[in-house]
Amino acid sequence: MSRIQVLNPRLANQIAAGEVVERPASVVKELLENSLDAGATRIDVAIEEGGVRLVRIRDNGLGIGKDDLPLALARHATSKIVDLDDLEAIATLGFRGEALASIASVSRLALTSSSDESGAGWQVTAEGRDMTASVNAAAHARGTTVEVRDLFFNTPARRKFLRTEKTEAGHVEDVVRKLALSHFNTGFSLTVNERPVLTLKPAASPQEMQRRVAQICGTPFVENAVAIDVEHAGIRLWGWLGLPTFSRAQPDLQFFFVNGRMVRDRVLNHAVRQAFEDVLFHGRHPAYVLYLEIDPAIVDVNVHPTKHEVRFRDSRLVHDFLFRTLHRVIADLRPDTQQSPARVETTAPVSAAPLQSVFPLPEGGAPVATSAQMAAYAQLIAPSGVGLRIGLAGVGEGAPPAVLPSLPQTDTAHGATPPLGYALAQLHGVYILAQNAQGLVLVDMHAAHERITYERLKCAYDAQAVAMQPLLVPVGVAVGEREADAAEENVALFARLGFVVERAGPESLLVREVPALLAGADVPQLVRDVLADLRQHGSSTRLAQTRDELLATMACHGSVRANRLLTVPEMNALLRDMEETERSGQCNHGRPTWTQLSMQDLDRLFLRGR
Repeated sequence: MSRIQVLNPRLANQIAAGEVVERPASVVKELLENSLDAGATRIDVAIEEGGVRLVRIRDNGLGIGKDDLPLALARHATSKIVDLDDLEAIATLGFRGEALASIASVSRLALTSSSDESGAGWQVTAEGRDMTASVNAAAHARGTTVEVRDLFFNTPARRKFLRTEKTEAGHVEDVVRKLALSHFNTGFSLTVNERPVLTLKPAASPQEMQRRVAQICGTPFVENAVAIDVEHAGIRLWGWLGLPTFSRAQPDLQFFFVNGRMVRDRVLNHAVRQAFEDVLFHGRHPAYVLYLEIDPAIVDVNVHPTKHEVRFRDSRLVHDFLFRTLHRVIADLRPDTQQSPARVETTAPVSAAPLQSVFPLPEGGAPVATSAQMAAYAQLIAPSGVGLRIGLAGVGEGAPPAVLPSLPQTDTAHGATPPLGYALAQLHGVYILAQNAQGLVLVDMHAAHERITYERLKCAYDAQAVAMQPLLVPVGVAVGEREADAAEENVALFARLGFVVERAGPESLLVREVPALLAGADVPQLVRDVLADLRQHGSSTRLAQTRDELLATMACHGSVRANRLLTVPEMNALLRDMEETERSGQCNHGRPTWTQLSMQDLDRLFLRGR
């Protein structure tokens, strides 16, 4: 090997550029973050040829003085941190002081700035092998303009990895949109090849902020989202959460910001998925725009060159706060607090739904309940009053409905029609037709009853001590030494969940008792999954998930079936139960339970008033 040498500044910067400058969008991100840190309230972005030929960003921020301009292009030069205390409580988007130097090493960069209102400014460029900065006078309003031309002109191998001009321009637009979502007080514009693509005015009021979210994420998202704002123990979570039925085939409408910085974090993603797991149709992804505000001193943003990842000092605290907040918001989505969870498009004729003689179980099959589980289920429903006013399993299809007392036709508390109205009729033994103040309500009676039964079973189960079943032969579980340590440290947690787990050796465990409801589950795999969650997230919901799968199956079997004729009072009883039940907008498998057709929808459908 050759002698150790100090890299020349240009080569060192080009190596650093490989970490932060992947494509034109990376340049735009770094420069926009600098503008936002400078307090800009207006930022104009222009690109040509996907940003390869030109990226120009102009802002009205604080600007840079003449004496500081040469340092602006120097590596590891920054005004944002001074000592370790600053680094441990970063409140700015940028802080490393290497973005401009890295960008200048792979492009032709010119930075023009003025820090006052005189109209006179200065321009700095970097040229030559050693990137010597050259400063010259230039006219400029207060703020800064950065021009990046001919990106990767001196590193042609990097250009080969770029996509088409349209694709690269799309990535740039994504960056602008994401930063615009986290900085409502700043106006943004984007021009592509001298053609305006995006114009966003500053948004101060909640209505203006929601309007910007609609511009970026689409009006359907805003129409199918609830605004949240919760603060606890110094942590605030606010933003917009899409309804469970406004789910996506891809996770393409998920924006999470921590102290104004968009991040991708496993702890945060896991908490959101966990909050939605009981209401999403399988294979679907939730939609959300969420903002977490937390003390900068307890979050480390210096863990990735592009600053896309963060690390929390107490990840369990953040995870639990996020999960509990979103879980409660979703649980509180009832017919009186949300729009119709299943929206019907009325610009074209509505096709008839296929008739159903029986309702399918969850896709992929449902767990088969063992005799021990069914015994536990019987013990559960006996004292809890889970049985609904419509009846439970055992009633055959086409059996005569039970006779129930008629309900009053007005809400006794408010003297108004209830959110889901009053039943008019039953369609093909599958759907309930009801009338409310807005128009027509359609309810899938099996799906709705299934959710009601499921929620009552969960409440009944949680309200009782967990029935435990000793195993005739203890089950051995082979694990790693770290997993065995985790099990030993969490014996009390397992006991609260109904498991008696002992350490049998350096890499083995013994399970002596299990919850009666989970007697037929794959105990070794369940224990391993719980331990994996405990090590990665500090908590686990595996046991609850397995329990809920069985309760959901029992609820499915215990709900009214298609072709079961209901009386009008029975139908009204189901509607009232839906209004009182958490998550009643979706069945146990994530399908919508009801939809609304307003009078305006019906008028459009039948061309009334035209």
